[in-house]
Amino acid sequence: MPGHKGRAFIGAEHLDITEIAGADSLYEASGIIAESEKNASELFGCPTFYSTEGSSQCIRAMLYLAQLFAREKERNGTVLAARNAHKTFHSAAALLDIDVEWLYGHGSSYLSCDISAQDIEEYFKSAKEVPCAVYLTSPDYLGNVLDIRAISEVCRRYGALLLVDNAHGAYLRFLQRSEHPIDLGADICCDSAHKTLPVLTGGAYLHISKSLFDELGYAVKDALSLFGSTSPSYLVLQSLDAANTYLEYHRERLADFINKVNDLKNALVNGGYSLYGDEALKITVQAKKYGYYGTEFAEILFKNGIVCEFSDRDFTVMMLTPENSEEELSRLRHVMLSISKRDEIIESMPSFSKKIRAVSIREAALSPFETVSVSDAIGRVSSVSVVGCPPAVPITVSGEIIDENAAECFKYYGISTCNVIKTRSRIFNSFFCICSSCNR
Repeated sequence: MPGHKGRAFIGAEHLDITEIAGADSLYEASGIIAESEKNASELFGCPTFYSTEGSSQCIRAMLYLAQLFAREKERNGTVLAARNAHKTFHSAAALLDIDVEWLYGHGSSYLSCDISAQDIEEYFKSAKEVPCAVYLTSPDYLGNVLDIRAISEVCRRYGALLLVDNAHGAYLRFLQRSEHPIDLGADICCDSAHKTLPVLTGGAYLHISKSLFDELGYAVKDALSLFGSTSPSYLVLQSLDAANTYLEYHRERLADFINKVNDLKNALVNGGYSLYGDEALKITVQAKKYGYYGTEFAEILFKNGIVCEFSDRDFTVMMLTPENSEEELSRLRHVMLSISKRDEIIESMPSFSKKIRAVSIREAALSPFETVSVSDAIGRVSSVSVVGCPPAVPITVSGEIIDENAAECFKYYGISTCNVIKTRSRIFNSFFCICSSCNR
């Protein structure tokens, strides 16, 4: 028992236990946790495992399994990834020393990469060696959903695994017709249960296709334990277990709620709003088209008792679940339709251009670094990325040269400093400078 010994300090202590007799052990599960994970597996239609440390733990495990797959198949360990990957992907690439090739997609921005099956096939056709895996974020933070079914077919033809960060889409399995990545052909994916299901913060799932589980199932628990605490939260495990009962009867309620959200979206569009993305439970307002900056718009909502998920200069994002009441939906509708539309703010986001890589992600992330102003960072090599969550999507990747475009992006999003490799580091001289500002 933890140090509180079950005594009430915040009220949940009696449920906060450790691996005592009868409580099972997450990474060696053979009792009640194993039974609960089996129940979750039946609900999701594939082998499903619990994480108490969010999708972050699952993402690291996913990439570990991809590297294991590559070694077993004697394949190239490179991962082809969408550029809007969560910072956890970057840290995992550093820890596992993964070589990453980036996909930018069409009309891509800092947070959203519109990548098609054709984009991936064209990359495969031109590649000297097909990567072991493709890594995508769908849905992304703004609600953009990729065609996972079509992409999975391309990956299968070329023998590459498809890994999907489905952190925002645990509910997709329970639509009237499942849109969950595993059901659409993905090999591995993670869901942040706590984002769209009634699960405590940190509760997440790692899903693996039945076919890949036949090959790598022996390593899944070890992959999770490699990156997880030896003291997983039993409170989070209990909430994941409780969610199994909830999900048994979720489809009808979810369908009804999505209809209500669609009604709300239609009312907003008719009221002059421009929305972005097609995720069912997310409302993403293109605020500048309504005459406001996204942060400004979020502040107005906050003053009216509505807390948004995320906002920046361009977007205001709201995440809804069936646990939002009809009264709350009605209030959101009333408040948003009562905000006067203003002249559109004509301001484009900075283009998101491809960057030059000087050193590997791992080498850059593990090198001595210093924090400098964005202006002074131009021409320097990006070190560990410091980015808030949300959205936790780095503008530059460790090992890339920070150019004028990157600096423009930093400034646009209100970032005044960044981490760069110290100039005295031995690796600084391993590449040539591309601009005069490097010479310092």
